[in-house]
Amino acid sequence: MAEILDVERNDRQSGNIVPLGEAAKVWARVAALSFGGPAGQIAVMHRIVVDEKRWIGERRFLHALNYCMLLPGPEAHQLAIYIGWLLNRTIGGLIAGALFVLPGFISILGLSYVYAAYGNVSLVAGLFFGLKAAVLAVVLHAVFRIGSRALKNNVMIAIATAAFIAIFFLHVPFPLIIVAAGIVGLLGGRVGSPLFEVGGGHKSGSGQILEDRDSILGEDTPLHARPNLPWSLRLSGSLAAAWLLPVALLLVTMGSSSVFSQVGLFFSQMAVVTFGGAYAVLAYVAQEAVQHFGWLKPGEMLDGLGMAETTPGPLISVVQFVGFMAAYRNPGSLEPMLAAALAAVLTTWVTFIPSFLWIFLGAPFVERLRGEAALTGAMSAITAAVVGVILNLAIWFGVHVLFADVHTASWGPVSIDLPVPASLIWPSLLLTALAALAIFHLKLSVIITLAICAAIGVAWTILTGSGAMAP
Repeated sequence: MAEILDVERNDRQSGNIVPLGEAAKVWARVAALSFGGPAGQIAVMHRIVVDEKRWIGERRFLHALNYCMLLPGPEAHQLAIYIGWLLNRTIGGLIAGALFVLPGFISILGLSYVYAAYGNVSLVAGLFFGLKAAVLAVVLHAVFRIGSRALKNNVMIAIATAAFIAIFFLHVPFPLIIVAAGIVGLLGGRVGSPLFEVGGGHKSGSGQILEDRDSILGEDTPLHARPNLPWSLRLSGSLAAAWLLPVALLLVTMGSSSVFSQVGLFFSQMAVVTFGGAYAVLAYVAQEAVQHFGWLKPGEMLDGLGMAETTPGPLISVVQFVGFMAAYRNPGSLEPMLAAALAAVLTTWVTFIPSFLWIFLGAPFVERLRGEAALTGAMSAITAAVVGVILNLAIWFGVHVLFADVHTASWGPVSIDLPVPASLIWPSLLLTALAALAIFHLKLSVIITLAICAAIGVAWTILTGSGAMAP
């Protein structure tokens, strides 16, 4: 017992709220259970860190979450970094963030290899045939879930509608829509309009609010968590260099036409505009990866999303599959699988390193954001715009999943993808309806729904040999 107390005392003297070894085991456990998108991941983190371990209290957890939701990038990943840093300084944040991503990276890399090598094999084709239909239902549920929470008044509905029209009919870039919504919300919040307020709360699994004073950390702010501008700038500068220097070297040595340069630059740009979660940014990624770069076919984007839905880790890890396939089809002088693996690593690096940068730069100053009406208004407006963007994503996916033939119709600046009615894929429609019934009515989890649809897709392919119908 004395030895344990000595270890705990040494940990506290070094700035660790809990022993670093124990924290690493807990973060590995959180990562292994982090299925079902950000809502499920945050719920798992809350149950383990707040309810079970009581390392931090409810109010501190919510305050950290609110800050992470203001940032571009995956909020669940950033929340893990934030809490890891709060409990165990910089090393704790690095461990928590790395472990949160690692299981999903390994899983998606393995699935990407299988997809590239055996994607035309009937069993694999049937698997992804079923997953596509299920993912379409999942995206539709995301529209409903986020919309019911965000569109609380006519102003929010108008922002969502404008965002949908801008991206669906006029193909306005996703970053511009987010910036415009943020400016509207910033101005609305600054003048004190109640229409731009964000409400809501979060309870523990038992329904009881846990106070910060009941946690190990308590209400005090650790010394290392207090604002220290020199530390923030030094660490942030190192992370910015680790993020951007590889991209710059690729541009200099391989040129802008190299797929590695394009992947590094594109996903670096994406890292600074990914407000609103993975579903929102997927519309932007799909638009660029499919229509602009030609890295993927429309149906393949859904295959990648199915991989991300069924593996632990942030849902935005789907971009790893995009980078993999981009290099696999444009390997240059490298062997295709080697090029694909290197591009997957590059994509993951430039996607997630910025999350560490945002947290380590801003977390010590986050208390100054508490109660800031202008920032709250900006977040509220951005969330409303995201509903319109996700609706666009759902329609885009639906057209390409349910119909074999699609053509583009244009009227001046307006252009939309229209399906050919005769090319309707009835099995996809029926499977999507089944998935929607499972999620909306039966309240089955995303993982169970995906598993059921994948199994049906495989069975359908074996019985009919028609899995190749999947676009």
